[in-house]
Amino acid sequence: MRAEVDRQAQARAFRALHDDGPLVLPNAWDPGSARAIEAAGAKAVATTSAGVSWAEGVADAGGLTRDTALAVLRRIANVVSVPITADLESGYGATPAEVGATVTEVLAIGVVGINLEDSVDHVLTEPAFLAERIAAAREAAVAAGIDLVINARTDTHLFGDGTGTLERARLYADAGADVLFVPGVVDADTIRELVAGSPLPLNVMTGAGAPTIAELAALGVARISIGPAISAGAYGLAAAAASELLTAGTYNALSAAADFAANNKLLR
Repeated sequence: MRAEVDRQAQARAFRALHDDGPLVLPNAWDPGSARAIEAAGAKAVATTSAGVSWAEGVADAGGLTRDTALAVLRRIANVVSVPITADLESGYGATPAEVGATVTEVLAIGVVGINLEDSVDHVLTEPAFLAERIAAAREAAVAAGIDLVINARTDTHLFGDGTGTLERARLYADAGADVLFVPGVVDADTIRELVAGSPLPLNVMTGAGAPTIAELAALGVARISIGPAISAGAYGLAAAAASELLTAGTYNALSAAADFAANNKLLR
């Protein structure tokens, strides 16, 4: 069970982690994965909306409801002691005011960082869409007295050709964002350009085949996350182990799995 903490102090501590660089965030999707990530030595736990969605039996980008997303955050907050930063997709609200209400509730849960993104159903929106939501989130955080870290995710590279990324970064910074998250970028030249031109520290999403943490740090990246890669790997292991069991009748795929006692101890 998570002990009572000074949330404002924890928020400031989480913000400071971005200055020690880079902050590396393996992404969790449920209480068990969050505890495993904390036990592995993570200084903070980030959630992945894709992983949470899959665990709840729905597709990412629109399948997860606000109530379900917040319920998962509550369960995660009950089992970890490090700061939590939550992937809120586009904010679980039809209007900026509703996004502000979501953030107020997220802060009450004990979360000290959030992601907000500028795409809906894998379609890039106009920049004002996210800017207004960031402003509402910042207003909610100020009202709650929490120095919330807002990670502004732009999908200009993930669902576009990268045009306008730095212009959006400046708009999002003016609205109250603290970090610029640009998934879909792993090549050194583009990362170098974004680090040099962005008014905000850069967060990239990495994974198999991408530059190493050390290489990204040398490029000036401040924050590194892995998105849904770990959760996808877990489901991949489930599929591979089941297929092997039902066809060959062997168990080799399970050699990569943690044993019962280790998993149970994490949540004891």
